[in-house]
Amino acid sequence: MRKSEIISDWFQNYHQDVYNFLVYYTGRRDCEDLVQEVFIKALRGLDHFNGQSNPKTWLFSIARNVAIDESRKLKRRGLDRTSPLEESPEPSTVKTPDDFLQEQETQQQLYQMIEKLRDSYRDVLVLRGIKDLSVYETACVLGWSESKVKTTYLRAKKALQAMQGGFHIE
Repeated sequence: MRKSEIISDWFQNYHQDVYNFLVYYTGRRDCEDLVQEVFIKALRGLDHFNGQSNPKTWLFSIARNVAIDESRKLKRRGLDRTSPLEESPEPSTVKTPDDFLQEQETQQQLYQMIEKLRDSYRDVLVLRGIKDLSVYETACVLGWSESKVKTTYLRAKKALQAMQGGFHIE
């Protein structure tokens, strides 16, 4: 299979996951350009993908680096993070308007609290708690040991719970 076909397949399978990851990670709703950049970098670096991890994990690792680079560019230009999410990036199911409003408010509060945490806590919470990556996959994305992922995740959850007792991430 050619490189472009592999990346095309991965794009079909994982682009929405990468987009959602970038929305949570950056706090921006306009992440389409960043998603494209992730897959371009994946295409260019495909020879370095050794297959020891899931392609999704590898793509999240690239996405994290792209988001960090973008954040640095914005800081240099004096355009730090954008305003908090106004709505959920996840597709909604049929709910009453009150349920939908409550869910949006809860997600926005959670996002705002995660934004206040240190970067390492935010990284591990997004990957483990929101994107449901395994400890191993999270360790691969962050370049950490599995024990560091477990410890940092527990500390991040405690820090988040200390900010507001109502949020519990499993």
